Amino acid sequence: MSKQLRSFYAKISLTFVVLISILAALYPAEHPDATGDMFNHGDIAWLITAAGLVLLMTPGLSYFYGGMVSSKNVISTMLQSFVALGVISLIWYVVGFSLSFGDSIGGFIGNPATFFLFDGVGTASHPSIGSSIPFVLFAAFQLKFAIITPALITGAFAERVRFWGYMLFMVLFSLLIYTPLAHWTWHPEGFLYQWGVLDFAGGTVVHISAGMAALAGALFLGRRKVHVENGGQETPVNIPYVMLGTGLLWFGWFGFNAGSALAADSLAVTSFVNTNLASAAAMITWLLYDSVQGRKPSALGGSIGAVVGLVAITPAAGFVDYGASVAIGVIASMVSNIAVHIKSKSALDDTLDVFPCHGIGGMVGMLLTGVFATDGGLITGETDLFLKHLLALVIVSVFTFGGSYLLYYVVNAIIPMRVTPEQEELGLDLTQHNEHYLNI
Repeated sequence: MSKQLRSFYAKISLTFVVLISILAALYPAEHPDATGDMFNHGDIAWLITAAGLVLLMTPGLSYFYGGMVSSKNVISTMLQSFVALGVISLIWYVVGFSLSFGDSIGGFIGNPATFFLFDGVGTASHPSIGSSIPFVLFAAFQLKFAIITPALITGAFAERVRFWGYMLFMVLFSLLIYTPLAHWTWHPEGFLYQWGVLDFAGGTVVHISAGMAALAGALFLGRRKVHVENGGQETPVNIPYVMLGTGLLWFGWFGFNAGSALAADSLAVTSFVNTNLASAAAMITWLLYDSVQGRKPSALGGSIGAVVGLVAITPAAGFVDYGASVAIGVIASMVSNIAVHIKSKSALDDTLDVFPCHGIGGMVGMLLTGVFATDGGLITGETDLFLKHLLALVIVSVFTFGGSYLLYYVVNAIIPMRVTPEQEELGLDLTQHNEHYLNI
């Protein structure tokens, strides 16, 4: 991409941000304030903490991904996660929250005018979430889920995506894929919610959607030269970064799952414990399964296994008992481990295994929620919930894969998404950002 073209896209983006700022300053939005002391202060304190924990997951993800790529692509890979903090925050404020949680239009999408520029979103409570926390706190908490979802996708096309193309894709994905899916699943009038489909903290909305978009992106952008030449075998540049990222993700995931109880109560405690048990079981299972297969137990494998366990327990965290959370971690870890090694022998260049880990891990978690849920799961002798989860899995997978592939096509027609072979050879840190990573 020429310097003139980069400047053009930057001018368009800057103009858009300036217009948003002017509109936000002049728009006659109302932000209802709380009157009296009606809230549960413990719930407020916990949800503020949980929102901070979930936000920490995105920098954690940047370390997790950044440590797995080559030294010439560390900064670009980390930035692709980090920049979502800024981009999605503005989108969410302007219209994203409305599309996700605004007045339902047929159970498919929220009315964009409902909470446009946070109109009607203030420190007062709202009937949709009860009276124990301010509505704006709920909006801020949900924002963090919207931020990390497109960041997760970036691992699939790391080392070959053009920065401005990714930025445009992130915006369109958030508006056209993430917000409808959040509405279907979490809005009281969303059609999946009405069916009784369970997704406690984002196994469907976040991980399956990111995994399927990652698969579409890997297929659309094609293989890297190094992937073709090395048969898919690559050496991570900084495994301590991966372990640091895993630790931050594990820590932040307590906010991700336990915070989704929206209260400092027994449900939050159960979710907290289930989250830790599933991740622990998945990490150990990954290491043991590698050893059984004749591979040495590795720090990288243990880190990936822990994250797979976190992914898989996400939809089930508040709906299953402790023993089931261990089983979910074990099963998901083995399934994703097998999927990763099948993928490594194929022509699919999903750089950081987003689909085998987040996509398949999320699918396993969603289905096992239908198996182990204490209310309506297969273990209770009922089949309705599990069958609904099967149908929902098909719908969500088709929508997110097909919609994402279409978005890649549209974005690529506007801004070529893949860097040139020469830029790929030099690395994205230098060619996209004029920066260098020093591996100390």
